[in-house]
Amino acid sequence: MMDGWYGHGWGIGAWVAMTLLMLIFWGGVVTVVVLLVRRPHPGEGRAAPRPPHYDAERILNERFARGEIDEQEFAAKRAALRRQE
Repeated sequence: MMDGWYGHGWGIGAWVAMTLLMLIFWGGVVTVVVLLVRRPHPGEGRAAPRPPHYDAERILNERFARGEIDEQEFAAKRAALRRQE
């Protein structure tokens, strides 16, 4: 014969234990998600942006290295870029 819902159960202690374990589990899931979302991504907020003349000087160096401009033109343009700072 069955005792129904109320016989020989774990009682209130089981409900408390299940509730606490559920809160711990979901708290852990939420914590992991928050940590993954808030972690710094590569290239974000690490270095201050370089002034634009550095990019222009890099391009000028590449053009000189490829032989597109001669040494005199390179020196003149580099001096002009550095005066703009």
